[in-house]
Amino acid sequence: MKARTAFLVLLTAGVVGSAAWLVFFSPVLGVRSVEIVGNLTVPSERIKQQAGVADLHPLATVDLAGVEGRVLGIRQLASAKVDRLWPGTLKIEVVEREPVAGVQVGDKVAVVDKQGVVIEVKSSVPPMLPLLKVDRPAEGDPVMMAALQVVQAVPDVVAPRVRQVRAGTAEGVSLVLSDGRTVIWGGTDRPEEKGRILASLLKREKAKVYDVSSPDVVTLK
Repeated sequence: MKARTAFLVLLTAGVVGSAAWLVFFSPVLGVRSVEIVGNLTVPSERIKQQAGVADLHPLATVDLAGVEGRVLGIRQLASAKVDRLWPGTLKIEVVEREPVAGVQVGDKVAVVDKQGVVIEVKSSVPPMLPLLKVDRPAEGDPVMMAALQVVQAVPDVVAPRVRQVRAGTAEGVSLVLSDGRTVIWGGTDRPEEKGRILASLLKREKAKVYDVSSPDVVTLK
């Protein structure tokens, strides 16, 4: 009886040991493919290379947080989530940063997202993006953040016509349109009202300057 029990214990241990080896050390359940989801402009191959996971590396021992951190080294990506799909697929789901404006830096233009993070550097402002003019073009700067909030608040019917966004203070944001007209937007308060009033004024009123900084008292010049 004792011999039989000992045999069963050894057999169980052997099965468990084999299973553990199969899962944690063997290439049988290794990474055979990397699935990239959510990328629109960043090539999948670049994300795979940045992930740094070798072929047939045991899927169970892949450091998911480490992969996420490496993938986020690509500045165009805002977030990354990594999951295991058994038996041999590593899934990387990413969200790309959306460019909202360009900032002049010397003779180059830094393309930034809504948080002021530089996505890429170009020789000129990409089409349909406004040029941001602030004294301190730095991520987290209050004036720059206010200007970026205004960029996002501009109505879709007006946004393609905005060529420049200027801000000397967080409460003094203004827009320059493609036809040379100026919009004094003011601060980041009451964005929906300002946007709605501006869209309406541009349709029916001819002026050089539209001041919607106080939606209750709009002035034209």
